[in-house]
Amino acid sequence: MNLEEVYKDCKAYLEGHFLLSSGKHSQFYLQSAKVLEDPALAEKLCKELAKIISSHLTGFDTICSPALGGILAGYELARACNKRFIFTERVNGEMTLRRGFEIKQGEKFIVCEDIITTGGSALESAKIIESLGGIVVGFAALANRGFCAVKNLNTQAKENAKLPSHIPLFTLGNFDFEIYDNEQCPLCKQGSKAIKPGSRGN
Repeated sequence: MNLEEVYKDCKAYLEGHFLLSSGKHSQFYLQSAKVLEDPALAEKLCKELAKIISSHLTGFDTICSPALGGILAGYELARACNKRFIFTERVNGEMTLRRGFEIKQGEKFIVCEDIITTGGSALESAKIIESLGGIVVGFAALANRGFCAVKNLNTQAKENAKLPSHIPLFTLGNFDFEIYDNEQCPLCKQGSKAIKPGSRGN
């Protein structure tokens, strides 16, 4: 599967000047909502991701995603794996577990995102799970933006990666985009203004 072609065909591979949720800037943005708006394509992608995970991991119980971006991918992955699905969400800027969701002692989780950049939101969800007695055995995403190590692709972590090295990340593909701090952004130096797409911006 050529994930780049999938994103381009869905007009989800955007080029411009973007402010990411991490606060950093990039010339490229992956708008996974445009990919996941097609239920048949979402099912196909997540079945493929489920196969990758099953070839490396056994014995997990539940999929958890951070809202909002990870919910569709996480739900479809849970359906493909025939597992329970829950999600965490931010309340006053802090990741929390609400809506009557419960975590059992020793329950094993995969934390699923649509896109993993540095892994910050996925890590916040993992910490909530572990604080309630769950065990995070893996991370998953449709795509990785090149910073975190991907188990099935044998890529290495970069300096900005936040996911723990002892827990594997599985993805369908890797997009190795440059990201910049505001002060070092070449697009800003050219006079361009970053726009903030995605769930936190519009």
